[in-house]
Amino acid sequence: MADDSSAAVRPGASPAPRSGGVRSVVRPESLAEAVDAVRAAAAADRALLFTGAGSALSWGAPPRRTDVVLETTGLNRVLDHAAADLTVRVQAGMSLEELQRLLAPSRQWLPFDPPAASSGATLGGLLACADAGPRQPAFGSLRDLVIGATLVLADGSVVRTGGRVIKNVAGYDLAKLFAGSLGAFGLVAELTLRVHPRPRATATLAVPVAGPEGALTAARAALRSPLEPVAAEWDGAHRLLLRFHGTPGGVEARLRLAAAVPELAGARPIGDEAEQADVWAAQARLVNGDEGDTVLRAGVRPAHLPDLVRSLEECARRDGVEATACGSVAIGVLTVRLRGGDAASHAACLTDWRRTVHALGGTVTLRRRREGVDALADAWGPAPSALPVLRALKRRFDPADRCAPGRFAPWF
Repeated sequence: MADDSSAAVRPGASPAPRSGGVRSVVRPESLAEAVDAVRAAAAADRALLFTGAGSALSWGAPPRRTDVVLETTGLNRVLDHAAADLTVRVQAGMSLEELQRLLAPSRQWLPFDPPAASSGATLGGLLACADAGPRQPAFGSLRDLVIGATLVLADGSVVRTGGRVIKNVAGYDLAKLFAGSLGAFGLVAELTLRVHPRPRATATLAVPVAGPEGALTAARAALRSPLEPVAAEWDGAHRLLLRFHGTPGGVEARLRLAAAVPELAGARPIGDEAEQADVWAAQARLVNGDEGDTVLRAGVRPAHLPDLVRSLEECARRDGVEATACGSVAIGVLTVRLRGGDAASHAACLTDWRRTVHALGGTVTLRRRREGVDALADAWGPAPSALPVLRALKRRFDPADRCAPGRFAPWF
């Protein structure tokens, strides 16, 4: 197990600026080494921050204290691949891109395309931050593909949940609880995942739309039709991207059928697979944002999205920032980027717009922010009704508050 007393993890991945000074970095290469590292931290009452590629370190609130960074990228092996059963068991520090490469010879894959994948995001990190991508309407997020997990709790105890087969009723599924926990309940060390056959053909249709209302109308029409798109993404301007999987003949038939859907008038297929990949990579860059941006991810009933976009435009004008929005309009997921202005204007726009989202029954996650915003705006906003349950779970799994303390502040 590597143990580096320096605070530097890798360029772009160090949590030191947001955690008040990291004392050491450990990189376990086995479950036993990970357990030893967590137990050592518990014995010394040292605060832990779990990280993979570092692509989601800015999500949520900054940790109050970080004594040890446990970096999981050394946990990067496939432990078992039962191709006939469509399952794979992996160490959670493996990147999604690497797993897809290893599954390719078997014509299998995870139908999961989070924007952070291009940054080397690890499977454990993607589960812990509950990230998802354009294919979410058809396949869900990573939590929906997990059938078993090995977890290391704050005291170093090991918990195995789920199993190794798709049909599994082995008690309470703790892996689902760890989805979205940002490392506050413990470490995800291993995952057993349900894989899918890789589609023989894909196609992307670009549909011209008039703003969020047009994108929502077109997306709903596509999903109600026999076209069965696996993704429907609005680019934040005048284009809706529809993605299709299947056999070559089936995909071609869907493209022909699309011409008969009035709401998809003017749609044109994107070229070959390389051009499609470029288009979806550009969409991922919109979602990820750039250095200096403040990025918000909102979830709300789809019918409210046009109103939310108009509200965002009003907030941006009032607070002196540039705001853009894009996302999976058919399922009510919107990503917002704030640019320009200063930290105070970003914080004001964030606070004002989040108030509107919550009034409509939605939620907002702060994914990144420009420097200075943390001192001016809460990372999480109004507490959910489930807050007593969340606090009870934190006390149960991490009573000494050693795992990512403060990541969900001011809630717990």
